[in-house]
Amino acid sequence: MDSLDPPAGRRSGMINPAGISGYDAEAFIRANIPLVAAPSIAGIRVHTAQPSTGLWRLLESRRGAGALSPYWAYPWAGGIALAMHFLAHPEIVWQRRVLDLGAGGGLVAIAAAKAGAASVTAADIDPLAAVATKLNAVANGADVLVVQDDLTMGPPPAVDVVAVGDLFYDQDLALRVTAFLDRCLAAGIEVLVGDPGRAFLPYQRLRPVADYQVADFGETSATKPAGVFSFTREGEGG
Repeated sequence: MDSLDPPAGRRSGMINPAGISGYDAEAFIRANIPLVAAPSIAGIRVHTAQPSTGLWRLLESRRGAGALSPYWAYPWAGGIALAMHFLAHPEIVWQRRVLDLGAGGGLVAIAAAKAGAASVTAADIDPLAAVATKLNAVANGADVLVVQDDLTMGPPPAVDVVAVGDLFYDQDLALRVTAFLDRCLAAGIEVLVGDPGRAFLPYQRLRPVADYQVADFGETSATKPAGVFSFTREGEGG
């Protein structure tokens, strides 16, 4: 494989989460996580856990106590800000190849597709996130290539724009993502970050682009500011 070739993924077909067959993963999400309007984004619906869903209990009953956190079942503030930004400024992604890194439920990827991207890849390590992204993309008529893999450990993909929503909440993850984004910059890829100011956001590497008032992680009664930033080379941000 060429160093800039995107990793193999799939637009359709089943992905096998541990403990849940591919068919059951889709059936589980359809049955337990309703398709609702994305916060502050007209025309996009995503499967989103509700207070009455009992998602942790449901997942642990199917996958065991070691199940990954179901972060993919909630729109996060940084992802909402990026999605709003792409739809408000479609020229950013128009006819360009876009990667949504750590896609969760694929909200940013769907927005990029709707804004006219030439191709969109959504990557996440969680197999249920990959299934949710596929379901959400189909529900919104968005053509999204879904990849279940940790792309931060490899070379930069063959894209023009990398979108990173809410990946700076953990120190080790933030370091790994930053190193990957540096490789992307070196390959000539534009990097945009959406984030409400999580603990390990590298402000010194960021140039502010826009601000949005958005909900966060399933919150429906309150909003918080979240920024869209351009990720820059050492010494160019701040």
